[in-house]
Amino acid sequence: MNTKQLTQFALDKLDDMKAQDIRVLDVSEKSSVTEVMIIATGISTVHVKAIAGRVSLEAKKQNHQPLGVEGEQNGEWVLVDLDDVVVHVMLQQTRDFYNLEKLWAVEVEIETE
Repeated sequence: MNTKQLTQFALDKLDDMKAQDIRVLDVSEKSSVTEVMIIATGISTVHVKAIAGRVSLEAKKQNHQPLGVEGEQNGEWVLVDLDDVVVHVMLQQTRDFYNLEKLWAVEVEIETE
């Protein structure tokens, strides 16, 4: 799958699992690690784990093995690394605290002398 197809695949799985407030961030110009970040909210730790688990499982079924899944133990924030697309599924309070959308949108200017 190319990046666009993989993004749509992940969005479909998030929608299937009733993830909330789904945002897609193109980070290709800001990151050498991935092209797209998808951020979504779950209503409980069980829901967060289930959403991330579904994305991971369905990717494997499509012969797209995730590079890693982090945070399944706690369930407040689970990351599924699909290489060109990284999916973050978070509880609302965790999402509010880390505010990844703002973090990845900020342009930082470095002063030089």
